Amino acid sequence: MDDARTDPPVAAGEAVTLVGFLDFLRDTIAVKTDGLTTDQLRGTHPPSSMTLGGMLKHLAFVEDYWVGHVLLGRDPSPPWDTAPWGDDPDWDWHSAASDAADDLRQVWRDAVERSRTDLPLDDLGQLSATERHGERVSVRYVLVHLVEEYARHAGHADLLREALDGSTGE
Repeated sequence: MDDARTDPPVAAGEAVTLVGFLDFLRDTIAVKTDGLTTDQLRGTHPPSSMTLGGMLKHLAFVEDYWVGHVLLGRDPSPPWDTAPWGDDPDWDWHSAASDAADDLRQVWRDAVERSRTDLPLDDLGQLSATERHGERVSVRYVLVHLVEEYARHAGHADLLREALDGSTGE
């Protein structure tokens, strides 16, 4: 497994540091999922039903939801706008079993690119356009939440990838 991750900066401002860690974790997810087939992305490691494909789709949703919807106030875009969330609150995870590997990677990469382009990093205290649980959240909150979400799932990805093909790494 080729490790092409870029280390976060060791002495930078708050926004650059947060984005550096977020990008490092995004790179970790890419390293753990790149090169895998559709069947491998659908593979589970019982007793968990989590898959690397489901993780890619979930992280794409997280990017679009937190940056696009919560922070910027956009309406959900495809495929999130027609997802049957009421019937399956974990639709992002479950529906990935029907998606091809390249499609999952593209949905995730597109969502990451939108976030990179749209995150307003000049004012981390700027409040979101929409409320989350009755409160508007700051850009800083969204960035830290994304770091937390990715860090959590990067650990899962380590275990799932090792269970699939024995690949290990940092």
